[in-house]
Amino acid sequence: MLSQAQIEEFENNGFLKGGIVLSDAEVEALRDELDLVMNGQSVKKPVLSHNMLAKGYDDMKMTVSESVVQIVNIWMASDVYFQHTANKTICEEIAQLTRTDEVRIWHDQIQYKPPVTGGPTKWHQDHPLWPIITPSDLVSAWVALDDATIENGCMWMVPGSHKWGNHQQYLESNAEFKPVHKQPELLPEGADTAPVPFEIKKGQVGYHHCLTWHGSPNNRSQHKRRAIAVHYMPGHTRYAPTAGHPMLPFVSVEPGELLTGDHFPLVYQR
Repeated sequence: MLSQAQIEEFENNGFLKGGIVLSDAEVEALRDELDLVMNGQSVKKPVLSHNMLAKGYDDMKMTVSESVVQIVNIWMASDVYFQHTANKTICEEIAQLTRTDEVRIWHDQIQYKPPVTGGPTKWHQDHPLWPIITPSDLVSAWVALDDATIENGCMWMVPGSHKWGNHQQYLESNAEFKPVHKQPELLPEGADTAPVPFEIKKGQVGYHHCLTWHGSPNNRSQHKRRAIAVHYMPGHTRYAPTAGHPMLPFVSVEPGELLTGDHFPLVYQR
């Protein structure tokens, strides 16, 4: 369980480094499963597998110069990843951070930056990209399957940015991959947009709020950067569609109702 000091750190910054939650053997099992899914060898399939940097690109063949492999809901294709979503330590700590008695999976996401050609993940906030759920109380558990370092394209975070509201449409980056707000006068007075690196060890979990500004630059190193992020929603999350989303076809409740169902499994209940 997280200490009160850790909870306060998360509430102040919008992100928090947790502990090591996977053994070396568990990391290897997840890496092996990832290879099977990426190679099309799994019996079941995820919701989405593509190179995020190639528009209209919907298979795993790498034909562009830079790539970030994104796989959505790998838990649907792999029992090993489904077991990971219910990791006891992660789920208990998510419940603490979201102040809830129930935790469900919104969806998960692999992001793999291959050596040398791994591309950037642009600056963004998560919740504005999820326009079918409310309120913006979700927390993601990002677990590194390789050491995520500055050299291989770890995430960077802007402390306190989760308190500023939705600024997704104004976010871009400069030549140094620092976040730039296109209309800074809309930010709260004194807002500091300087980012900090969020380096995570293999098997370690990092938590971030769904409104925290974050992004990750290129992987120019000789090392892979693989990670599994599970986006968890507290029990009070409701279905509130305003636009499309890859998970929309899997929703079985009516607008305004709590988002439940087989495709949004309950993984923690106090």
